[in-house]
Amino acid sequence: MSLRHDAEPAPTRPDPARPDPARPWLPRPRLRFVAVWKRNLRVWRKLIMPSLFGNFGEPVLYLLAFGYGFGRLVGEIEGMSYMVFIASGIICSSAMFTASFEGMYSAYTRMAEQNTWLAMLATPLTLDDIVFAEATWAATKGLISAGAILIVASLLGLVSDARALLALPVVFLAGFTFGSLALVVTAFSRSYDFFLYYFTLAVTPMLLLSGVFFPLQEMPDWVQWLALALPLAHVVEIVRPLMTGSWPTQILLHLAVIVGYGGAAWIAATALIHRRLIR
Repeated sequence: MSLRHDAEPAPTRPDPARPDPARPWLPRPRLRFVAVWKRNLRVWRKLIMPSLFGNFGEPVLYLLAFGYGFGRLVGEIEGMSYMVFIASGIICSSAMFTASFEGMYSAYTRMAEQNTWLAMLATPLTLDDIVFAEATWAATKGLISAGAILIVASLLGLVSDARALLALPVVFLAGFTFGSLALVVTAFSRSYDFFLYYFTLAVTPMLLLSGVFFPLQEMPDWVQWLALALPLAHVVEIVRPLMTGSWPTQILLHLAVIVGYGGAAWIAATALIHRRLIR
């Protein structure tokens, strides 16, 4: 009499490249995203001088021109010189512009013109890895730009104390948020011209209404509510006190808005790019 033992199938591990059945909307990037980040860094190093000049030169010109020009007319704002007031705003707006540019023009080039992302998909990388790496790289570029301006501001005596260094993690988080928002726009774009809509309808209003160049409290109430519904104003509300020798108030609220925008935009960008590239 023979006994036959049917072997039980070995349990299979979940494939990290496939969406979680319980949360199919939630991206699942892995540490392999670092390879994409490093690839972008190596490419950027070949263009480091013109890139730094573009991301760093224009904001410094704004700082010097507006600070010294308007500063003589405006005098003090909120107990500080206009030069000190505007320095923190320029740092925040520089991170926004740099991360947005990277998440749109550069990312679109890699996605649609060079087909770099499609080539990456022939490797063990997934779109979740690629999109997260692109958002992280945009945050890195924003941090580099803002950090360079912070050094200039320190040399000009516009920074109160070492608390200004605490602004750098906030700037990186803001860069991730603006980079993710830019990737959402990139997912819809069919040409570079499409990005002008986002710059005109979103980036420029945030620059003008979020307290970068003048106190938000001086604006009408409805403008203040509009500005506080957007992420840049909350970045400024955290960074400016840190650069002027005080501590920000309602920091958890401001961080929650920045993180909320960044998380929602990252999830949306991943889903939209997946729908565009994977048919």
